[in-house]
Amino acid sequence: MTPPVEQRVRDLRLDRRALRVEHARVSWWRRIVRARLDLAVARATGPDVLGEGVAFHLPLEVGVTVPRPAELAAVLDAGQAGGDIAQLDELRALDARLATYQAGVEAALTRATERLIANLADDPGTASQLLHKPLGRG
Repeated sequence: MTPPVEQRVRDLRLDRRALRVEHARVSWWRRIVRARLDLAVARATGPDVLGEGVAFHLPLEVGVTVPRPAELAAVLDAGQAGGDIAQLDELRALDARLATYQAGVEAALTRATERLIANLADDPGTASQLLHKPLGRG
């Protein structure tokens, strides 16, 4: 039978692992939503012209490589601007919900970490043994 301290530590390590994975997932989704927001705003406003006002401050070989406004607009696929503007509120609301969820996951991960540390501090003699054992609920 597994000693209670060892079981608590194993369970907390598993909890932390699951929370770290979930934190990575929600962070990834937030990056996607924010990228969509950035694209929607960029499509609605159009790209700023690069190189204006600084052309004479740059070496010639750098200045001739600046992308033209039409090239930048093509990257944004500016023909779809209307749909993106309509989605701005929806994307912002989704990002806010993801931010709230992410904060909750981060708080749960912090609590699990604190509980793990407290349990390890209760029995420091077994801490190094427990941390080298593979994780599993069984």
